[in-house]
Amino acid sequence: MLSTFRLTHPRARARAAAHVNTGLVWAMGILLGAYLGGLVLHGDGFSFLVDGVLALLTQWVPVAVFWLASLRTRFRRPEILLAAAAVTSSALGETYYVLALDGAAAAPFPSWADVGYLLFYPLMLAALASLVRREARGLAWPVVLDGAVGSLGAAAVLAVLLGPILVSAAAGPSALAVAVAVAYPLFDLLLVAAVVGIAATHGLDIGRRWGLLVLGLFVYAAADVAYALLELEGRYAVGTLLDASWPIGLALITLWVEGTVRRGSHGRTSASTPALAVPAVAVLAALGVLILGSRIPLSVLALVLASGTMGLAAVPLIFRQRLLRRQAGTDELTGLPNRRRLYAEVPVRLVAAPDRPRALLLLDLDRFKEVNDSLGHDVGDELLVQVGQRLSSHLRGSDLLARLGGDEFAILLDDTGYLRSVAVAVGLQEALAEPFTLAGIALTVDVSIGVALFPDQGTDLGTLLRRADLAMYRAKDARSGHHVYVSDDDTHGDNRLRTLEDLRTALSTDELILHYQPKVDLATGAVHGAEALVRWNHPARGLLYPDAFLGLVEEAGLMPELTCLVLGQALDQAARWQEQGTPLTVSVNLSASSLKNAELPERIIAMVEARALPPQALMLEITEEFLMADRDKARTILTRLRGGGIRIAIDDFGTGYSSLAYLRELPIDELKLDRSFVMPMSGDPRAAALVAGAINLAHSLGLRMVAEGVEDAAAYDELVGYGCDHAQGFHLSRPVPAAELDLWLAGRPLPATALQAAEGAGR
Repeated sequence: MLSTFRLTHPRARARAAAHVNTGLVWAMGILLGAYLGGLVLHGDGFSFLVDGVLALLTQWVPVAVFWLASLRTRFRRPEILLAAAAVTSSALGETYYVLALDGAAAAPFPSWADVGYLLFYPLMLAALASLVRREARGLAWPVVLDGAVGSLGAAAVLAVLLGPILVSAAAGPSALAVAVAVAYPLFDLLLVAAVVGIAATHGLDIGRRWGLLVLGLFVYAAADVAYALLELEGRYAVGTLLDASWPIGLALITLWVEGTVRRGSHGRTSASTPALAVPAVAVLAALGVLILGSRIPLSVLALVLASGTMGLAAVPLIFRQRLLRRQAGTDELTGLPNRRRLYAEVPVRLVAAPDRPRALLLLDLDRFKEVNDSLGHDVGDELLVQVGQRLSSHLRGSDLLARLGGDEFAILLDDTGYLRSVAVAVGLQEALAEPFTLAGIALTVDVSIGVALFPDQGTDLGTLLRRADLAMYRAKDARSGHHVYVSDDDTHGDNRLRTLEDLRTALSTDELILHYQPKVDLATGAVHGAEALVRWNHPARGLLYPDAFLGLVEEAGLMPELTCLVLGQALDQAARWQEQGTPLTVSVNLSASSLKNAELPERIIAMVEARALPPQALMLEITEEFLMADRDKARTILTRLRGGGIRIAIDDFGTGYSSLAYLRELPIDELKLDRSFVMPMSGDPRAAALVAGAINLAHSLGLRMVAEGVEDAAAYDELVGYGCDHAQGFHLSRPVPAAELDLWLAGRPLPATALQAAEGAGR
């Protein structure tokens, strides 16, 4: 039953077809080589083996490759189906032609073979059209015009070359013979024009191997022209090297389809030529045809095509300046007006109606960098596109929405005072709070909006932008979502800039220090570790706690430097405790942004080894936010840290968007229960039940549980009763400098186990 399933499963059939196709491609190459050798060696006249058997095999083996390729794509790629039909039609024509020869040097003309041969061209043209159809819809019209100019220019040149053939064909013995004879060069003209047009149309996603298709079609066209010229002079005979041209062209087309299917998807075609190179050459060629036509007689078709090329090339020049101005004011990603357009249009509006109230909103997505870092820039770009669309749908037609760059948008609201600007800001917050679906993931977006009012808070765009920017940062700091500018914001903005400069200085001096909060073993009362917490000993503002500066550190991109500084100080202190004979595990918080650095695990392990510390001397505390943002990346980083012996704790457990699966999948040693569960425990039975359940969950998974925020003896006793492993909080000790912690440890009574050991030693 299993073997039957494998043979009938679609994927199994596709894999089997792939192996067969590879063998057929090799067979095609061998047959083509044998055919070429036979043509060189067999001499004049018809050879049944070479011109019959080998010639037909060089046609039918590629047919098999094409239909197997269609099977592998489950007949869902119309360009491959059409190309398969084209080569099948040509092979049928060749089969009829060989049978009609019956050993003669030439077959009747026209014949049913010509039907098969001629069908190849419209079917292949349809395959080319299908190949570019979807991408061509989204191309700008100047790009499409460039392709059309290239097509007409190539067709004009080819019409000159085919002129004698067309004239001679028109003098054929019968109307049918004339029609068939003329059809070949006309189809060649269309085919070459289509290929050159595709080459001139930049931005088409038509596959990396499309050059093989182009080369194969050009070989076909060149063979047709050479064949027609020989026929005109009565010099064509079966069995010459010219007969190999069509199998060579077919082999190249076959390699295209096999390579395309093997990769499973298109790849962006490389455009090494400048965007206007092909249209420019086409215009010069058309001009040359017109000049030549003034000196010698040329066909009407060639002159019409050349004139059409020149006329079509002039169309973009007329409108290109206007289009370029429009494109210069448009954001390439979202299609919204950009910063340039905002600076050009808003001043005009303000001057035109100086008494009309307006509001300028500056909007910034919170934590957008995390989307790019966790899910990739493609997903981040798609989020920006959807944000722009959603914002547009909630604004009036007279309002101006622009993307300034990155994740920042600006909105000018017409006829809007304070109340309506606040209502619009709240409405936009609510609109963006609805989840976005990206890469199969539902994402919610928080936004900060700053509002500046015209004319009360600024009469020019520069002032309005500056004040809306200040208001936006006030909204970020307060996490209020929106804020309307007030005069005090100028002071806040200045303070923010000064604080940022002071922070840069603090990172290179000794202003950033660590305080340590002990973690007490609830079973024994012993202290085996302490959490390191950063403080800023500001020269003018005194001791600052993390909430006063960590947000600014994140925004300024200084978190990697701060992380290294904190780790260095914490490990230095752990080394001192080791030397004093009171080894303590030191815990350090790592932000999600600092963990984006792929080299961080090895750097941390090297810092521990450089101080001759055991790896267990360091505990890294990670937030659930990082774990849930990118599970695979988290697993990789944590596994590398654990491989170096570093312990891992989950900080603020229970407050994030938790999926308990990560407790099973990731290398974790400890959970830290957030204070929001511990503090209400005494007066809230449900909170107490949650704490007890979390402790039992941790123990069932072989993890230790640490309770944060233990503020009184009642909470301490309850945690002991629930079997919690460790606790930290103000009831035990506030975070203090290392020297004070040493004094606190020295003043504590010995835990029961240590006291018993001391008494035993005394006896």
